[in-house]
Amino acid sequence: MSAAVLLVTWYGWNYLRDIDEGITTTDVIQTQVDEQGVARKPLDGAIDILLVGVDSRTDAQGKPLSPEVLALLNGGVADGTLNTDTMILVHIPQDGTRAVAISFPRDAYVDIADGFGKHKLNSAMARQRNDTAQRLRNEGVTDEARIERESTQAGRRTLIKTIEGLTGGAVTVDRYAEVNLASFYEVTKAIGGVEVCLNQPTRDWASGADFPAGRQTVEGAAALSFVRQRGGLPGGDLDRIVRQQVFIGALARKVLSTGTLTDFAKLDGLVSAIKKSVVLNEGWNITEFAEQMQGLVSGNIQFRTIPVGDPTDTWSDGNVLPVNPAQVRQFIKSLATDPVSSSSSAPTTTPSGPPPSSITVHVFNSSGTQGRAITVLGMLVQKGFLRGDAETGSYLATTEVRYAPGEKAAADRVISALGGNATAVEDDSVARGQVHVHVGADYSVAPPSDEPEQASAGGVTTVPSTTPPITADGVVCVN
Repeated sequence: MSAAVLLVTWYGWNYLRDIDEGITTTDVIQTQVDEQGVARKPLDGAIDILLVGVDSRTDAQGKPLSPEVLALLNGGVADGTLNTDTMILVHIPQDGTRAVAISFPRDAYVDIADGFGKHKLNSAMARQRNDTAQRLRNEGVTDEARIERESTQAGRRTLIKTIEGLTGGAVTVDRYAEVNLASFYEVTKAIGGVEVCLNQPTRDWASGADFPAGRQTVEGAAALSFVRQRGGLPGGDLDRIVRQQVFIGALARKVLSTGTLTDFAKLDGLVSAIKKSVVLNEGWNITEFAEQMQGLVSGNIQFRTIPVGDPTDTWSDGNVLPVNPAQVRQFIKSLATDPVSSSSSAPTTTPSGPPPSSITVHVFNSSGTQGRAITVLGMLVQKGFLRGDAETGSYLATTEVRYAPGEKAAADRVISALGGNATAVEDDSVARGQVHVHVGADYSVAPPSDEPEQASAGGVTTVPSTTPPITADGVVCVN
């Protein structure tokens, strides 16, 4: 038995070492050093990974994908522009026991780093790449391989700086991983596919999507269609982001929870797939990273999306998603801050006081996530509270339950129903017999609801997402 354990450990370690030796790398992380020239580590010891999906028609080594493969993947014809259609910032605290993956919509209208002005986020890499390539040619460089390498590297750096700028310094990207069109095909084939679930059947000629409703396993070309589909989805690109989140969650669950890392055949295929289709930053030791992540299980991976406004037309960039930088920074900080071990404000037992049937709850969506107010209100009504209004509120990082003077017991009742995830705040603007719940960005427990959420001003109706909070633990049905 001891010999067998040693053999398995050695075999797995050699596979990880093989990844380190054979992976394609890029020099994009600008290492910060102190006065003695020693590389600085993040102050909190956390790891922040920028995961990028590009629409490249080449593999990780820059070799063009064959026409047969492109046809299989429904990849279409390259237009010469390298856009980043998926951008996810993964924050992993020092102990490596949990992770939060924050999606940045491709059409988010933001300030692009290095002086390129305000444009769609997915154009950051392409703008610098094209600019650098032209500059090198103007300088007399004729080696196309060098131009491609240096311009792409410059584009990646600009994207990283743009994301860091959008977070307001809340995180510093210290790992970079890039996948291309072939990556989902190769990786999912290697592990035998992942399980996903759709609310209704859907078809889309542009992505090649053709899926029935319900739970199903996707791999290869179908996996790529699943994460690329935008046409026919009620929320467009935002629904595509949800698709990507549930897919990555399913992938993590498959790798972490089903013995993939001890199945030598699957591991061999996974290593080969990563080498062919993934680019990592130089100096990223995968063996060391795997050791750090040993305590991570699929249920401790959560997915979120930065707050954005309603689609808006612009003269230069077409249809975009407006972004409030201050909101985004607060949102990122609330997610990147590692939790404190205890909180004195949350009751641990059901409090005494008035029964739920005597308390009217009004819920305000202050989270930056569509539909959060109506889902929380529906959950509280199911628990016996009287239905008030669901409205839009000002952004808050943490959830507050506001009560009339002298009626804290009513607030405690509501906080208990929310699972203790709120702070009680006295507010003399709240009418007696009522409680106002301001759902902050930290709230992620309430189940979904199918009712629309009414905005408090202008009579605007926002249709909420019916997707419950996404983690890598269990299968979530999505559009």
